[in-house]
Amino acid sequence: SIVKSIIEQGGDYVITLKKNQPSLYARVEELFKQALAQGFSGFTHTAYSTKTESNHGRSEIRHHLMLSDIKELIDPDNQWEKLHSIGMIESVRIVKGKTSIETRYYISSSPNNAQKFGESVRSHWGVENRLHWVLDVAFREDDCRIRKDNAPQNFAILRHISLNLLSQEKTSKTGAKNKRLRAGWDDDYLTKILAVAVN
Repeated sequence: SIVKSIIEQGGDYVITLKKNQPSLYARVEELFKQALAQGFSGFTHTAYSTKTESNHGRSEIRHHLMLSDIKELIDPDNQWEKLHSIGMIESVRIVKGKTSIETRYYISSSPNNAQKFGESVRSHWGVENRLHWVLDVAFREDDCRIRKDNAPQNFAILRHISLNLLSQEKTSKTGAKNKRLRAGWDDDYLTKILAVAVN
């Protein structure tokens, strides 16, 4: 339903495949293995690798591959709207002399362009990382010890709602952490924040 909504609004999607979609994940993984084993013979593909990034004793390089013209092989039942390509990112990290490799797979409606694919995934990570940083600073999310049942997901939703409300309150020029603290001791300011949600 999310994909359908994106396409209806004229957008394109890049979606990470998880192992909770076992058949689709397995088909995409197998197709990349086959393409690599055949040296991409018979496959429409593009490739792109980042320069080695080094930071705080850690280096990383990411290899991006895209295959297109594969819809009938990946989605024979036509469940995914405008599925055009699949992507693979292999991240090779070296930390304190130890090498680890992580491989992730994606489906996409985007054209077969590995560099743009890599850039779009990277920009999404940037947004996620910034959001996580704000939640940790403003709400000390990483220190939260709530673990039981659905409580972690419920509290995560509440934090996101709170952060959205704090972000929409524009009269105070301070950050989310200070807005949150002020709302805790100033009922008038808290009312102003909650009024944003009503309006």
